[in-house]
Amino acid sequence: MFHIQIEDKVRGWLAVLAVTLGIFSLMTSELLPVGLLTPIGEALDVSAGTAGLMVTAPGLVAGLAAPLLTVRAAAVDRRLMLAWLVGLMVVANLTCALAPHFAVVLAARLAIGVSVGGFWAIAGGLAVRLVPPQQVGAATAVIFGGVSTASVLGVPAGTLIGEVAGWRSGFAAVAALGLAALAGLLLLVRRLPSQKTIGFADLPTLVRTNTGVRIGVVVTVLLITGHFTAYTFVRPLLHDLAGLDDSLIGAVLMLYGLAGIAGNFVAGNRVSRRLKGTLALIAATLAGATSLFALAVTGPLTGTAVLVVWGLAYGGVSVTLQTWMLRAAPDMTESASSLFVAAFNLSIAFGALLGGLTADGIAIVGVLWVACGLALAAALTVAVRSNRTV
Repeated sequence: MFHIQIEDKVRGWLAVLAVTLGIFSLMTSELLPVGLLTPIGEALDVSAGTAGLMVTAPGLVAGLAAPLLTVRAAAVDRRLMLAWLVGLMVVANLTCALAPHFAVVLAARLAIGVSVGGFWAIAGGLAVRLVPPQQVGAATAVIFGGVSTASVLGVPAGTLIGEVAGWRSGFAAVAALGLAALAGLLLLVRRLPSQKTIGFADLPTLVRTNTGVRIGVVVTVLLITGHFTAYTFVRPLLHDLAGLDDSLIGAVLMLYGLAGIAGNFVAGNRVSRRLKGTLALIAATLAGATSLFALAVTGPLTGTAVLVVWGLAYGGVSVTLQTWMLRAAPDMTESASSLFVAAFNLSIAFGALLGGLTADGIAIVGVLWVACGLALAAALTVAVRSNRTV
């Protein structure tokens, strides 16, 4: 009996790792253009602001797909649903790698948005079905660590590949990663029949009646919109403000990624005890980092140092916000997750769009000030409005 229990635990954690690889590959796919914005724009003859639509488009679709697929596909086996969504992402990235025109890339990016929104919303509530109850918290942190790790490690890795072998190779590499995730899901995750059906009416009701969920959505919108207003254009920021040579940007983004991984683990260890304080600290640090980038960056060294602080803070965003939403609605985890995913991805889209308008219409440094203001608003919201809500 003890041997069987050990085998079940190991099988459960292997399934958790397969889901984590899936969400890592999907989020890397969604955010990959951030590191390749300049070469893609030059190759396909579009401006930096227009190239930013590669982030805006899938973010919008993912934000809509999260609640739609959660409700419409409520009766579908979760394992098959996750596998189908990862498969769609693989095809879309191969299309990007072979695309002759920007319009083709943008169409493929819409399909990636469907994959991201549906997968993330479903994965949010799976830990409770994969591991023993006492390990659910750790498993949830691992799964959503894939989100933060994608933006802080997957994007820099894709950027390095793009710099060495061309931007099309970056998309091809993410497609290969997706194939590995697809194999893991099919081989390591058992059948997961749907357990509970939710309706569209449940989602606005949860926002209207649950103060903690409502604050979580507001803070998510503020933080993620602010971050991606600036981060979408991190490559031109590093080049124009910090004076970094294009050949060094991939390596600097890798440092950002390593700092972000550290931030994810630090935040994951703190949220169970100091959730509100951790979220407020993250928001305040993001505000400080973006303002310092605008005011104090005078060369490659200061630019790299500030970017590392930025990465350390952002690395803890996903696990902290996800924990907030699940704690605010412990009996409606799938509904809370779908709301969180919708808010997160719509904010990615709006942030990229806002950044593009600011960069093209005002100045590239303006994206940093917009990000700073929104992060400060998030910190104040957590500090003032969140007493006794989670």
